Amino acid sequence: MLDFLFNLPLVIVGTAIIVLLCVFALSGLAIFSRHILPRLKLGAEESTFTSAMMQAVMVFYGLAVALIAVSVWQTYTDAARTISEEATAVGVLYRDVSSYPEPTRSQLQQDLREYVNYVITQAWTLQRRGEVPSGGVEHVNHFQAGLAAFEPATEGQKLLHGETFRAFSQMIEARRLRLDAVLTGLPGMLWCVIVIGAIVSLSSTFFFQVEDARLQAIQVILLAVFIGQIIFMIFALDRPFRGDLGLRPDPYQLIYDQLMKP
Repeated sequence: MLDFLFNLPLVIVGTAIIVLLCVFALSGLAIFSRHILPRLKLGAEESTFTSAMMQAVMVFYGLAVALIAVSVWQTYTDAARTISEEATAVGVLYRDVSSYPEPTRSQLQQDLREYVNYVITQAWTLQRRGEVPSGGVEHVNHFQAGLAAFEPATEGQKLLHGETFRAFSQMIEARRLRLDAVLTGLPGMLWCVIVIGAIVSLSSTFFFQVEDARLQAIQVILLAVFIGQIIFMIFALDRPFRGDLGLRPDPYQLIYDQLMKP
């Protein structure tokens, strides 16, 4: 529903998250202080109970957000590792087919060049929009057909052919994982936990009656800024291929420039 947010610059999104939380914190504090706190009995026992409840809320929210942040970071790093593995497999595969006799060698090398060029110039654009590219299937099928049609004539060629198929299988596996990672993201339920938890955590600070209202406002704003930064970090890393921190096709570009570029 809010998928368009991932297309916005992170500066805008991060600023909006922090500003909205600060506005909520200040407005909520003002409303509570003026209309609700005067109607409540706030003695020493009530203050102790309120403090304990706020600490409990903060602890549970902190644990939940910490687990979510770790999960998001792990997903991001796994996607980066998958990209490197696919690019490495393509590089190994290109070197293997370089030992094939002509005309098979030139045809297989050309197929790999076209595939890598497609990933860099076309597939990555779709991935950054949150779409799973499908054009690479044709390139992979064409390469596989050419590889399967080759008949090894010597024992050395048989060994090389087996290693080539092994590298090809590794590339296919990494490619599948990369495509699966395009749609990776936190489900809406977890985002509800993050947002509602932030609102509840900030609201729990409104039940304290502090003599210096400015001091309370500053502390609540600092808490809102800190929570906003955590939410922003989760948002920035939630979709591995999207946004300003989205993964780039640098490993493929490196392989193409060093091995394949004519």
